[in-house]
Amino acid sequence: MYLMLVYASIILKDHKMKKISILLILAVFSVQLVSAQQDAQFSQYMFNGIYINPAYAGYKEQLNIQSFYRSQWTGIPGAPKTISLAVDAIANDNKVGLALQVSSDRLGAQSNLAAYANYAYRLQMNDDGSARLALGLGVGAIQLGIDGSKLNPNDPEPYQPLGMQSTIVADARTGVYYSDNRYYAGLSADNLVSQFFKVNSYSFIPQPKPHYYLTAGMLVPLSEDLLLKPSFLLKDDMAGPTSLDLSAFFILGDKIWIGCSYRTGVKLYEKSYLQSDLTSDNSLVAAVQLFSLKNFRIGYAYDISIGPLQGYSNGTHEISIGYFFDTKSSRMLTPRYF
Repeated sequence: MYLMLVYASIILKDHKMKKISILLILAVFSVQLVSAQQDAQFSQYMFNGIYINPAYAGYKEQLNIQSFYRSQWTGIPGAPKTISLAVDAIANDNKVGLALQVSSDRLGAQSNLAAYANYAYRLQMNDDGSARLALGLGVGAIQLGIDGSKLNPNDPEPYQPLGMQSTIVADARTGVYYSDNRYYAGLSADNLVSQFFKVNSYSFIPQPKPHYYLTAGMLVPLSEDLLLKPSFLLKDDMAGPTSLDLSAFFILGDKIWIGCSYRTGVKLYEKSYLQSDLTSDNSLVAAVQLFSLKNFRIGYAYDISIGPLQGYSNGTHEISIGYFFDTKSSRMLTPRYF
């Protein structure tokens, strides 16, 4: 019902686009990765750790800024557009990570604006401090909104809003993150508080649901100037299908990252409320990261739909920029690849 409502908000003027709208709505219900999931997804998740996990705060051990812009399913009216910005740093002799993370997500008539202050307590796991176990907590608020003027269903629903309808709810998120020079792993959850704030009075605003993230990766040296970095991200909201991203990057001389990802659905446990014929295929992703300066990164990812939306979308574009302030020279002796 959630995505049916959202895509009913697409305003289509001609017969051809109305036909595409019907096909799109049918496709959305068979795309395994987007059904019922409310959190935005990023193909460059490995560079956007704070969006996924508050325990990532302070990992770079520098004042670090990351920004992302994602335009999903370009060419389809009302398709998702997401912006994310995060700033993080360390304190208390590297024992504490602090971060501010803000995101804006628009999908048809729906809009979500979220802001979190994040705290991570970083436990040193070896003598030189290269291995850390971080425990993270984020607190903030989410503004949930829907613009009734963009809703144009064939059969109007009762109490359909005519203008902008919004509400603000408090929220909290938590996570744990481990990393050393070769491996990393993280487990996190968000929407832990917002799920308890009833938004029933705003009948067209979906109730937030907890989302759970499990991610891990490793660094494999292939030669002196060539590294392989495989990773995965598992996402679940205990309502829609479970999503899995499998990724691999080749790192050339610490300057160029070239990689690809495969996004699919997986069945971890029984969800009897889901239709049985959902397809698991979703998209293939090609990505490149350029470190033109030692403290500046720019990245680009392009998603190609391989599920039911294939042929109806012009693909998904995602741009990211990262910059960190080199406040101590010792950090450069052990680059942070995760």
